[in-house]
Amino acid sequence: MLFEHLDASDVPQRLETDEFTLRPITRDDVELDYAAVMESREYLRPWEQTGWPADDFTVDQDLDDLIVLEERHRARQAFTWTMLDPTETTCLGCVYLMAPDARTYRESRIVPVGDARWEDYGALANFWVRTSRLATGIDARVLAAIQSWFAEHPRLGRTLFVTNEEVRQQVELFEESGLRLRFRIERDIYSGAYLAYDEADRTGP
Repeated sequence: MLFEHLDASDVPQRLETDEFTLRPITRDDVELDYAAVMESREYLRPWEQTGWPADDFTVDQDLDDLIVLEERHRARQAFTWTMLDPTETTCLGCVYLMAPDARTYRESRIVPVGDARWEDYGALANFWVRTSRLATGIDARVLAAIQSWFAEHPRLGRTLFVTNEEVRQQVELFEESGLRLRFRIERDIYSGAYLAYDEADRTGP
């Protein structure tokens, strides 16, 4: 079903903090997005597990990607928010939300940790931050902000926060933030498994 059962009011639209703004990504964001992607490509390749973005990745290829993301967001199939500085002149990264029945998860082996049940969750979130900003600790503040933001939209359901085990910096962030590992998401084409976490104080379905 993906997210097609949701109404527009059920979906987070815009989040503004003193440090960053989140809003739905559009094709018009391509130049800002491309700069952030290419600066962060060494970080993104293990996070993405597809070799993306290649060194010869082009603005036109990024535009193609953003058109797909924009259309999926509008159709409530999956959601993508661009992360901008408060002046909205620099892209700081992206935040994504996918449904548990998205194709990438249907084609993966979902391995529970403990008594976790996949059917108890309504969404899976992941995000990346431009590598030149990681030293500021902004990623921890982004994680805290989106946890609260998604919780304000209960029809999304319980949310898992996902990273890849090869992105040690983000794994450590999740664990230091008190998140609890609930699933390993494995696929033969991945060199590293994805790890899905939830809030440690959440209990029961």
